[in-house]
Amino acid sequence: MKKVILPGNQQVQIVDVPEPQPREDWVVVKVHAAPMCTEYKAWMQGHKSEFLGHEAAGEVVAVAQPGRVKVGDRVVVMPMYPCGKCALCIAGDYIHCEHAIDVEAFTGMREGSATYAQYLIKPDWILPLIPEGVSYEHASLACCALGPSFGAFQRMGVGVFDTVLVTGLGPVGLGAIVNARYRGARVIAIESFPWRVERAQRMGAIVLDPRDPNTLKQIRELTNGIGVDYALDCSGSTAAHRLCIDATRRRGQFAFVGECGDALSIYPSNDMIRKGLTIFGSWHYNLSLYPLIMQVIQNSPFLDVLVSHVMPMNDVAAAFELQKRGEAAKIILQPWA
Repeated sequence: MKKVILPGNQQVQIVDVPEPQPREDWVVVKVHAAPMCTEYKAWMQGHKSEFLGHEAAGEVVAVAQPGRVKVGDRVVVMPMYPCGKCALCIAGDYIHCEHAIDVEAFTGMREGSATYAQYLIKPDWILPLIPEGVSYEHASLACCALGPSFGAFQRMGVGVFDTVLVTGLGPVGLGAIVNARYRGARVIAIESFPWRVERAQRMGAIVLDPRDPNTLKQIRELTNGIGVDYALDCSGSTAAHRLCIDATRRRGQFAFVGECGDALSIYPSNDMIRKGLTIFGSWHYNLSLYPLIMQVIQNSPFLDVLVSHVMPMNDVAAAFELQKRGEAAKIILQPWA
């Protein structure tokens, strides 16, 4: 099969590697849609990687034994390789599993663990079925495009009477707008890239520029001086984190979504105790919520705004360039195009 690798020095290659084989309850999926996430950052930094991607949608083509899926089933490929046995996995919170399975140790090779590829291998229990009439491209949004913000908004209880602040409008941030608008919430978003600003405005968001020193004041003015009900950071910027904390009303909630390795100063008295603010992290959503996120995918009018490009996998270098320039929302690769 063919897959994408990064040999280093900002190069991209399509190479031939062995196809994975099914084993026990692990099945082989033919990848029809491979959404791009943050892999472009490794490419920009000149890193090497032979296993790219963690989200996909495709067709089951080989099984080793009868199980939860069968050959011909259309499925969404959830990220990671959780154990399926711990309390977190059983409860549906597999994304937080602390006992991830070593793919190479279990199958005899690492091939099949990347999604920028024509085939992959996964445990059948994290391959939920795609409803009839939903395309592979749209179904694949049930992973990183919509998943982190969906999980956060579900936990917060975001609804039609609420105002939500979203900072950072990459694919995940734009996906947050899709989710918030589907729930009927009003959205204030923070972004400086004109291309992304225009996409967010098409979804009905009010967009403010983070470079404006009066951004916090503007948010206050838009919320009658109270602040937003909920905030979600998708940028990974500590400046955005601070804005979210300061812009959220008393007894409001703020969720971290964007990855960040920098330290953030939080003041327990003013930020947490006196304000009554709830702060938490959201990586994904509980697997039991999959039918609900599929309702968003089936009914939202903004999916084709969120998916900015569908490209053959052979054009992955051009796709990386689009991401580098900030001129893309969610890009989906087609390994067989």
